[in-house]
Amino acid sequence: MAGYDIKQTDGGVTAAKGYKAAGVAAHIKYDNRKDLAMIYSEKPAKVAGMFTSNVVKAAPVKFDMDIVANSPFVQAVVVNSGIANAATGEPGMEICRKTAKAVADALSIPENAVLIGSTGVIGEQIPIDRITAGVSELAKNLSDTRQAAADAEAAIMTTDTVPKEVAVTVTIGGKTVTIGGMSKGSGMIHPNMCTMLAYICTDCAISKEMLDKAAHADIPDTFNMITVDGDTSTNDTYLVLANGLAENPVIDCEGDDFNAFMAALHYVNEYLAKHMAKDGEGANALFEVKVVGADTKENARKLARSVAGSSLCKAAIFGHDSNFGRFLCALGYSGADFDPDKVSLDYESRAGSIRVFDKGLKAAYSEDEATAILSEDEITVIVHMNMGEAEATAWGCDLTFDYVKINADYRS
Repeated sequence: MAGYDIKQTDGGVTAAKGYKAAGVAAHIKYDNRKDLAMIYSEKPAKVAGMFTSNVVKAAPVKFDMDIVANSPFVQAVVVNSGIANAATGEPGMEICRKTAKAVADALSIPENAVLIGSTGVIGEQIPIDRITAGVSELAKNLSDTRQAAADAEAAIMTTDTVPKEVAVTVTIGGKTVTIGGMSKGSGMIHPNMCTMLAYICTDCAISKEMLDKAAHADIPDTFNMITVDGDTSTNDTYLVLANGLAENPVIDCEGDDFNAFMAALHYVNEYLAKHMAKDGEGANALFEVKVVGADTKENARKLARSVAGSSLCKAAIFGHDSNFGRFLCALGYSGADFDPDKVSLDYESRAGSIRVFDKGLKAAYSEDEATAILSEDEITVIVHMNMGEAEATAWGCDLTFDYVKINADYRS
């Protein structure tokens, strides 16, 4: 996908043409903070989505899966934080239906053009009166400004410490196409659609089939390659909306225009995924694992995810400890078959790079230099398999004392 002129701009979900957003304090669970967000497309939009692989699916996940599969178009997304609306049975589904009706009435759009998202504590029922009052307030505050996008992002955050927003432009068919997105996620994050909510808005003209193909092709190398704690959430949702207002020639088949769109979408997805991993609960450092020279793509992914998800490897990163045996161990139980005597390991960060294991043997290296490299806030472990040409990258974070503190007190 190289060679396309992708430019990052300052923006979020309102960056593309025809999108508005808002975030308000609906007092769903918390006081003194925004907790309800809305995204609105002025024109009916195509939609594609991917959802949690957890068998226990939250009500909004089940609701959205039906809308994505069966609705001819969508125009609005409403997301609350504080309560996940998971493990809530039929009452939880009724909350989704009532929310969709409130949005449809407020915006004069069909109920099946509304998507729902929730994040927060599992098992509690959402107070529908606060949702409906909040929806009314959101509809009044919708705007296409940069601040409106930031307000929407703030409203979906839970234990996140920083917002995750990005926007890019790319030229397709002589037209400037914009893709903007926001996401949330800090804990209960693990590959298999990760743990997160992510909303992508583009003005690209593209068929539903090709939009779906783009999303499903890119997720395995972006959102499915991050991990914080090994827990796959009940609420994972990834949605991408395309309203066609860029007026590029409609992308309805593979080719250069589709590849350009894929490259820009990948940029947005990877940016959001990496920033979610870096903002893992209690984290001090982004932990990147890059596997090169694997025999197959699938094995490369398995190997990278295994190291990034290992509690012992994450603890070593937290302690700035060059205990490369932990990385080898995680490779060994990944499920990928390989020859350990061919493997080499490097550490890399802004402080430099160093080889610590070379084709089956400990390398001659300085422990002090390794510690300095592992002490930065972004660290990469490069795994050379020396078996082929396939590669993959996974992202995680270090495992700190604060992770336990945050999750021990989560419902407090």
